[in-house]
Amino acid sequence: MQFYKNLLCSFLILIVSSHLSAQNKFETPYGNNKEVGKYVEINGAKIYYEEYGKGEPLLFIHGNGGNISGSSNRIEYFKSKYRVIAADSRGHGKSDMNTDSLTYRQIASDLEGLVAHLKLDSLNIVGVSDGAIVSFIMGANGNTDIKKIVAWAGNLRPDTTAVRPFAPAGIKKRYDGIKKAMPNGKYPPYIERNMQRYGLMLFQPQITHEELQKITAGVLVMAADRDVIKNSHSLEIFEHIPRAQLCIIPGATHFFPIQAPDLFIFVIERFLSVPFSMPDTDSGN
Repeated sequence: MQFYKNLLCSFLILIVSSHLSAQNKFETPYGNNKEVGKYVEINGAKIYYEEYGKGEPLLFIHGNGGNISGSSNRIEYFKSKYRVIAADSRGHGKSDMNTDSLTYRQIASDLEGLVAHLKLDSLNIVGVSDGAIVSFIMGANGNTDIKKIVAWAGNLRPDTTAVRPFAPAGIKKRYDGIKKAMPNGKYPPYIERNMQRYGLMLFQPQITHEELQKITAGVLVMAADRDVIKNSHSLEIFEHIPRAQLCIIPGATHFFPIQAPDLFIFVIERFLSVPFSMPDTDSGN
């Protein structure tokens, strides 16, 4: 029992950013709103989603271990300006897992299915952490017409060329600890979910530069200068997306979206509201 308690405490550290912004701040129970919450079956799993507002579609994609509630402050702000769509990714929140091999590409396919279900002609995406990874895959797939992507702290691969060493080391320790404690691989449902989420971060993603070059949307590549994602890796992503801007937040960490939510919203809104541009210093523009 103590092993499970320690596991849950350690996992909480990874997902706390998805929940702090939603605690007792808004009248609307984002992520648990019985009035607007819906399920749709996509790729063999029931995917839970909520919609708010009217106008140009804006999809929020949460991070690993999170759910819709982690985007509460952003939903609250943008629902007066956009048709906001937020979903619990497969194996998260209220959505089914229904697979023994969860992948970012599966999550991207699920969300593409949601876009098709809602008959959206085009949309913008804000992806946070794992959500940024999924947004890269959706952009590269070309199955949906994506105008703009705000990608906060995503990575192309799970190794230490992309992320700071403490992150995969800590996750691997927990992952191996569970496998050692339950060598038969028969995990209780909540442990199984956690193991698959750990597997996402340990062994995935595997996104190539060639895939990035297929993205036609305007992309704002964002990260913090003290992020779990290495600054050099964020620059690498920026340099391989044809239409991209780069924003590195000074004096901030991976948790910037909850530590400074108003500033995060300001940057998102500015990027979405002005025409995308790639000015050239040489030309003076």
